[in-house]
Amino acid sequence: MAWWTYALLSAGFAALTAVLAKVGVEGVPSTLATALRTVVVLMFAWGIALARGEHHALPSISRKTLLFLVLSGVATGLSWLAYFRALQLAPASRVAPIDKLSLPLTVLLAFLILHEPLSWRLGMGVALMVIGALLTIK
Repeated sequence: MAWWTYALLSAGFAALTAVLAKVGVEGVPSTLATALRTVVVLMFAWGIALARGEHHALPSISRKTLLFLVLSGVATGLSWLAYFRALQLAPASRVAPIDKLSLPLTVLLAFLILHEPLSWRLGMGVALMVIGALLTIK
């Protein structure tokens, strides 16, 4: 499959996640809900990695790679904790678009740190998505 197919699948599953999580956080502390979700993600991801034999690559992972994966995991955990708390406090239809404001931040960081190109089309698309997200705020 092409990269954009996986990206579309990611968007679809993220949308489903928001709706399912909104129902799931009712009457449950948001941190506990995040912890339960994380256990499921952990088991699911390890199950797939083991089934595909990818665990054999563990010894070849460099310290730098491991450090950045750990830092990424910390950022993911903090993002999930904030996301679940936001879902407890507001409708999913408001939280999800604001959460997607990570898009302009990602594009900016990718430009500054990874030196990815920034075209006028990309900039315009990101600007339109930001305007759309901001329009969802009441």
